[in-house]
Amino acid sequence: MNPRIYDFAIIGGDKRLVCMAENLHSLGYSVILYGLPDSSPILSLYANSLAEAIDSSKVIITPIPVSKDGVHILSQKAESDLTIDNLCKLLSSDQTVYGGCLTELMTDYFKKHRIPFKDFMEQEEITLFNTIATAEGSIAEAISESTTNLHGCSCLILGFGRCARTLAEKLKGLCSKVDITARSSVALAAADASSFGAFSLEELKEQIEHYDYIFNTIPSVVLTKDLLSHTKPGVVIIDIASAPGGVDFEAAKELGRFAKLSLGLPGKYAPKSSAACLTDFLLSDLRKK
Repeated sequence: MNPRIYDFAIIGGDKRLVCMAENLHSLGYSVILYGLPDSSPILSLYANSLAEAIDSSKVIITPIPVSKDGVHILSQKAESDLTIDNLCKLLSSDQTVYGGCLTELMTDYFKKHRIPFKDFMEQEEITLFNTIATAEGSIAEAISESTTNLHGCSCLILGFGRCARTLAEKLKGLCSKVDITARSSVALAAADASSFGAFSLEELKEQIEHYDYIFNTIPSVVLTKDLLSHTKPGVVIIDIASAPGGVDFEAAKELGRFAKLSLGLPGKYAPKSSAACLTDFLLSDLRKK
């Protein structure tokens, strides 16, 4: 095994991890990269393989989410050895792993082999900050796909969890009429208490025709073909729920309705801000060890 000559190995990921690499490098930490774009400003510290990156580093940082298929590590640069199985086999108990949405296979392996780890997306301060980038990204997606202003338009949000609440506040700030629909009576009461319109999902069929923009945050198919057929022809539907989302996209296409599954919005629209939040948490957490 190589000596642990690098403080951090950053494996795969999107622009957030590129920005994290820049942040850590600027603070004087040694960083080696693998599976990140060649355009990185610290390319001289680019590993030739996953094994080289892991073997030489004390702390391993993986993407958010770490994987979309449960097998390959998410990366903007294809590398044949970038798999969860390879990563796990290369790790030792003297290393620490950080990543987002770590798979059950990974966490079981880490616990069994006593490898310290933290899931970024299980940290309250990070998930709350993430709602800001997600909400702003959702609005950017909606605006870019529409020919009308959000100002004065009617917006509907499906669900009222963390992301939905932040999104609702941002939309209200843009002078949009914002309504919430959800299954939970508690969620509807919270929406009403926040001065949003609120109605049950059971009423959606009767209400859906009124909206210019629809944002879905519910991770199960809610917008079926029948419901989509009752929407405005020019409606813009942005789905930010976990894949495969909550929209029947094939039906939307058949009906001529615009619907887009928009994932990874913090990495697309706010990588620098998101990276700053992640870096602060990472260094603070390591100082506690």
